Amino acid sequence: MNSLTEENYLKALYHLMNDDYEVSVNDLSKRLQIKMPSVNSMIKKFADKHWVIYESYKPIRVTELGRKEAALIVRKHRLTEMFLVQKMGFGWENVHEIAEQLEHIHSDAFFDKMDEILDYPKVDPHGEPIPDKDGIVMQPELKKLSQCKVNQKVVLASVTTSADDFLNYLNKRDIKLGTSFQILNIEDFDQSMLMEFDGRQESFSKLVCEKLLVK
Repeated sequence: MNSLTEENYLKALYHLMNDDYEVSVNDLSKRLQIKMPSVNSMIKKFADKHWVIYESYKPIRVTELGRKEAALIVRKHRLTEMFLVQKMGFGWENVHEIAEQLEHIHSDAFFDKMDEILDYPKVDPHGEPIPDKDGIVMQPELKKLSQCKVNQKVVLASVTTSADDFLNYLNKRDIKLGTSFQILNIEDFDQSMLMEFDGRQESFSKLVCEKLLVK
């Protein structure tokens, strides 16, 4: 049984690793807000468990075993967020911190039942894919709204952050997953985008558009 600290490290590795399953030790230290000596000590333990391959002064390489362990923690987190929204009526801006606490429950049966009750959702309330019980993740082909062009029609499928201030920003504008946008104009000066949605027009900064993933 993994400790809470180990699970937090695993989840951080999952979110930081690139396509080659590599993670900078410095990036891991910053994300966890833990000093480098402590991070190095934990990563050596992970290497003993074959979750990572690690050599001093080189990036951490997450093994397939480590990726699966991490994915199963992410599965618990995202299922919990979906349960809180769909079955308990929480807003998508209020579920992250609660899920952070509940994701450390060690009963697989508990989360399998939650999955069944939710009818096996593929994504969480923020549009992030939910790993299956084997740790397999189906990554949808999405792109940032900021990468789209004038006259394109797109649908919001995911957001890149669950920060409550950003989600509240979207709530105030009644923007949610499934909202359809048509891009009317892109400003040359700052790449802000004028869009039409729900029968109205509004301009959004490049910063906002980079956090919206569309299909």
